[in-house]
Amino acid sequence: MHVSTFLWLDGQAEAVATYYTTLFADSQIGDIRRDPDGRVTTVDFTLGGQRYVAFNGGPQYPFTRAISMYAECDTQPALDALWASLTDGGEEGPGGSLIDRFGVTWQVLPTNLRELLRSADPATAERVLTALHAMTKIDIQGLIDAHDQA
Repeated sequence: MHVSTFLWLDGQAEAVATYYTTLFADSQIGDIRRDPDGRVTTVDFTLGGQRYVAFNGGPQYPFTRAISMYAECDTQPALDALWASLTDGGEEGPGGSLIDRFGVTWQVLPTNLRELLRSADPATAERVLTALHAMTKIDIQGLIDAHDQA
């Protein structure tokens, strides 16, 4: 049994797969299926080794913020680069969230966020969350500083 993410799109399946696979290592486009007129219907692709299916189903099911893609970055330069790419033609949101040019919501967060939130001291975790919610694009050092505040 395999589980994959299925993205219902309005004519942008190939563009989504092409764009996203340029942003993540261990990514590639797999099978591209076309209808009898040659139009792309479905694109299988992987991002970071995880399988996705993009389907050109039409406009009846637009994306909402209720579900999002989640990308973790190890360094500030990696986070900055991914943020810049995904917000190009999209819009920034609060706390490391954004909506890309295709209408897909993303959470772009540092890999160490969970560790920073695991403090035995509830006040420390609250400081980290307060700092996170005050940010648009995440500043990793700002979260570390909030964690280490005495």
